[in-house]
Amino acid sequence: MVTLKRALSFWELTLVGVGIILGAGIYVLIGEAAGLSGNMVWLSFIVAAVVASLTGLSYAELASLFPKAGAEFVFTEKAFNKRLAFIIGWLLLVTPIISAAAVSLGFAGYFSAFFNTPIILTAIGALIFLSFILFYGIKESAWFAIICAIIEIIGLIIIIFLGIPYFGSVDYFELPPELGFAGVLAAGALVFFAYIGFEDMANMAEEVKNPTHSVPNAIVMSIIISTVLYILVGIASVSVMGWEALSQSSAPLAEVASVSLGNNAFMLLGAIALFATANTVLLILLAGSRMMYGMARGNVLPKIVGKLHSVRQTPWVAIILLLLASIIFVTIGNIGTVANMTNVTILSTFFVINISAIVLRYKNIKLKRKFKTPINIGKFPVLSFLGAISCFVLILQMEGSILLFGAGVVILGYILSYLFVKKDFKAEKIQKVISKHKSKKR
Repeated sequence: MVTLKRALSFWELTLVGVGIILGAGIYVLIGEAAGLSGNMVWLSFIVAAVVASLTGLSYAELASLFPKAGAEFVFTEKAFNKRLAFIIGWLLLVTPIISAAAVSLGFAGYFSAFFNTPIILTAIGALIFLSFILFYGIKESAWFAIICAIIEIIGLIIIIFLGIPYFGSVDYFELPPELGFAGVLAAGALVFFAYIGFEDMANMAEEVKNPTHSVPNAIVMSIIISTVLYILVGIASVSVMGWEALSQSSAPLAEVASVSLGNNAFMLLGAIALFATANTVLLILLAGSRMMYGMARGNVLPKIVGKLHSVRQTPWVAIILLLLASIIFVTIGNIGTVANMTNVTILSTFFVINISAIVLRYKNIKLKRKFKTPINIGKFPVLSFLGAISCFVLILQMEGSILLFGAGVVILGYILSYLFVKKDFKAEKIQKVISKHKSKKR
């Protein structure tokens, strides 16, 4: 029997994780986050990192229980039931729709700073253009993904070095007077968007040397490395511009560079940000369309969604549906609102995953766990419990309209489950189909 090769070392998996985590989120949300948390934006990244780390450990334990199935779809069915598994799958399907809209608005903000174009129309145009590329056919390769990550990281390092001469120029504990410390938690909920993707690392356990040690440690280490970069970028940005000016910018990191070095630096960082955001939107659309295609092939969505184009051999129906749905969210116009719509769906998923890790400690006692989260009281995993609580706390920091949206998505998923959850529903089988056709997103 042919199995996956255990080729990745701890540090290789860690670097892959950093590449997955670092994306366009920091480029597009630093201004919005500063508006909520003031000069303490650095602390907001730590708050989000703690939540991500706790949840990442739950993912690692669950992946060690079900390494071949290895995804939220399966974890939830094993812990609870088919209906909740479908709802989690539904939330994961909605997430790329909204996140593509959020990042395209970020792209439009930087593009508008160059060419003074309408942000919403620019974002829609970017979605249409990138969707056409997906329809026409795209063949990703590892070197392209690595180059994208390197360019994005270089942009962040440039901002850090530009900010060093300004370090100490502001009070790093200054908060917006009308929000206070609650703003730090609200910003933590917002910038959680910049950490989405760490959960993919747990599903690579079969290809990692000594996964019991390497996977959980690599998850935490990759989050720490990303957080250090995020904190330094946050400190550099408010040092150069101050949180008030930063919060008003549609191209925040480009303006930080402009204040420090002039218009040429603005052009350089703006170009990097355009590249980062366009690439991220493309990969989100790619992953989302393949997920829809896989779910249709697994009879969880209507079969027409899994239809391939006769010439291009791409899932054109899924691509069009994803495009149209993303455009709806783009019309909201506010990137902070759209990003938090993404966050409420993914944090709800992570809440259930943490609870699943707890339930399975008691429900599947005999199953062998190659990794268990540390700090336990008997069978009870304390860190998984803290992960669930922290996800719930971040969710509560969001505006009422965002919470209503999240509740509506869950209710709609529950209604749809009566249409698609059948007696022969097998989450593991469907997940294998999805995984076969899903490309990794960063």
